[in-house]
Amino acid sequence: MDIADTDLTGSTFRTCDLSGLKIADSRLYDVSISGDLARFVVNDVDVTDFVEAELDRRHPERVQLRTMETPADFRAMWGTIESLWADTLARARRLPGELLHERVDGEWSFVETLRHLVFATDAWVSRTILDQPMPYHRLALPQTSYPDPETLLGVDVGARPALDEVLEVRADRMGLVRRIVDGLTDGELSRPCRRSPAPGYPAEPHPVGKCLRVVMNEECEHRRYAVRDLAALEARTSGR
Repeated sequence: MDIADTDLTGSTFRTCDLSGLKIADSRLYDVSISGDLARFVVNDVDVTDFVEAELDRRHPERVQLRTMETPADFRAMWGTIESLWADTLARARRLPGELLHERVDGEWSFVETLRHLVFATDAWVSRTILDQPMPYHRLALPQTSYPDPETLLGVDVGARPALDEVLEVRADRMGLVRRIVDGLTDGELSRPCRRSPAPGYPAEPHPVGKCLRVVMNEECEHRRYAVRDLAALEARTSGR
């Protein structure tokens, strides 16, 4: 598809596959791009490595996550995640409570982010690793592209729970992961899990280690988004 001589000022592309996209002879002022980047070229300069290196500098937990191999590495990584989220939650609590339900630039609110992490644990730990058929908490929030989650998963996407209500569920799920990583062995890391994370996902085995990596990656990336949005909310409140 070719788009030429078109004014796209203020447009938003969300959850789109833009592989192979070429933008030429165009004005890109005040542009924000986020997502999975590979061979990202700007004015004939591949900036992919620069972006990844800068993200690693700002968020060293990314490097720790990539280099996990042994059960001890997984335990240490989860300890890092616990610490990072404790600091982030303390920061969030300094804001007026209503702002934690507010979306910044259309992204999930802080409370919605925590609800999604409940879903990630329910899907990849309780269902896949522990083989529980329907472990999803009512407040779990799947990705926006998941079809009809109320019917298939029994969740309440439109719920607006208080922060403390979500944190109670969240603490339970984080405690579950802690118990699993504390008991990890080399054999358990490689054990294949046969149940998919949710109905509709591909039916293929995943080793325990991969399932835990998915959860930990979700924890790290969504914390990064949360910190970004908390900064925007803090800047707004400081001007009151």
